[in-house]
Amino acid sequence: MSGGPKVEAGGSMRAGPMDDGSPGTRPTSEPLPGSRAGPGGYAFQGRRSVGRTIVGVGLVLSLAFGTLAAAAGYWQVVVSDELVQRPDNPALVAAHQNAVRGLIRDRDGKVLADNEKDANGLPYRVYVDNTVSQVVGYASRRYGTAGLERAWDSQLTGLRSGDPRRDLLRKFDPRPGDPEDLTTSLSLALQRQAVKLLGRDRGAVVMLDPRSGEVLAMASTPTYDAAAIADPATADKAFAAVRDDPTKPLLPRATQGLYVPGSVFKIVTAAAGLDSGAITPATTYPEQPPAEKDGLLVSGFRIRDGHHPKTGSEALDLVGATEVSCNIYYALTGLAAGGGALADTAARFGFGSEIPFELPTAISQVTNGGGPLPGGFKDDVELANAAYGQAETLATPLQMALVAATIADDGVLMEPHLVTALTDGAGRVQRIEPKTVRRVLGAADARAIRAAMTQAVEGKLGQQYTSGAKVPGVPTAGKSGTAELGGSGEPHSWFIGFAPANAPRVAIAVLVEQGGRGGERAAPIAGALMKAYFDTVGG
Repeated sequence: MSGGPKVEAGGSMRAGPMDDGSPGTRPTSEPLPGSRAGPGGYAFQGRRSVGRTIVGVGLVLSLAFGTLAAAAGYWQVVVSDELVQRPDNPALVAAHQNAVRGLIRDRDGKVLADNEKDANGLPYRVYVDNTVSQVVGYASRRYGTAGLERAWDSQLTGLRSGDPRRDLLRKFDPRPGDPEDLTTSLSLALQRQAVKLLGRDRGAVVMLDPRSGEVLAMASTPTYDAAAIADPATADKAFAAVRDDPTKPLLPRATQGLYVPGSVFKIVTAAAGLDSGAITPATTYPEQPPAEKDGLLVSGFRIRDGHHPKTGSEALDLVGATEVSCNIYYALTGLAAGGGALADTAARFGFGSEIPFELPTAISQVTNGGGPLPGGFKDDVELANAAYGQAETLATPLQMALVAATIADDGVLMEPHLVTALTDGAGRVQRIEPKTVRRVLGAADARAIRAAMTQAVEGKLGQQYTSGAKVPGVPTAGKSGTAELGGSGEPHSWFIGFAPANAPRVAIAVLVEQGGRGGERAAPIAGALMKAYFDTVGG
């Protein structure tokens, strides 16, 4: 056909100018890439293997679905609990607005936190009284949550239970979960008594069972009106008042207040000395009696005592030094054990890390660290002063309660806890069992310290330093502390202890900010509270 393309056998056609110069297709003898020769020698564009295409698509789809499955597993299983409890979780926000929260009860079934409805029919939280505000906390539509209300928020709102298996299945249940009730180890009677005894002072009390770690009372003063913060009608005014209060009532002093511990820290030093082998219960120091008059000189710094008229030239052993709270004996013990041993022993008690607990805790410390001596101490002066609870040593009341409880429990540290059971709407109970954290020191060493602490309360001289701490008719062990703050301010008043001394069932720490000597303020509070324990909970 005139003007049409010319085709040659064995060739293919490609675009190009015609013989007359017009656009068109012209033949070529070279096959195109990816083509093959067809019948009659013509070359055709090749086809990709169908099998290879299917395999490629399958691999891509498998990779895509695998990625989706892994992502779903990560978000719905691995970090599910974290997502459920996030304050910006829409389900949690909705639950705060509309859900009737589970009840919170004390160990005897008394309701600590309940619910009422506002004028719009929406629920809000009410609390038994202000004595539980620092530990139970509050749940407010406007200001969120605090205390146990925050720690167990998803269980109280029904978004999570105490049973991981039920929680896993709940993800696939379209029905909302039922709020769960909390049963705590708290005794409302002891809680009220602790707040009453602290009175107008700023301070804290922690009482616990050394055998299980159950917290019996955890009081911080001043308290605040959590119910007013939870009530939408009074929330703004109530929260503004406590936020701007210079006494800081929102600070949970029992768990987040850091204080110079003074002589109550000597119990940690005794544990370090015995555990390291630096001392035995019979150890005495020949330099101690003469140093009572003019002080012990450590690198130019003088360490002094106040008991000299009572002990004269007697060389004190562990029991005698603990009974009269001898700074010189404990400074020498700290130096003999060394900074590394003191820091390591304190770490086993819980210093230097956050305590495993439902509520946030401040981190207690033996030293600021960074010094050239073992344990991070700056020099021997700091180490000697830290050994009797001064220098850079800081502790929370909860931490010192755990020190007392560990000695009471033959050197075993139990994990402190407040919630003992969760109960769902069907009446199913999930109990929370006690947990052992670690053995801090050997039983024989713990009993040696227990004997020294018993003498500090029961002994003739010890009673002068721990006045009021003894429980009538019950052998009592303890240690008072007077934490010097420098300047002209009164020292912090401390006491830690336990009873009965021979078979402890309750341990306690009391801290009164700038309350004076330990035997004047903290020790009588501790004695009264331990007596109340035996009259009510442990009678």
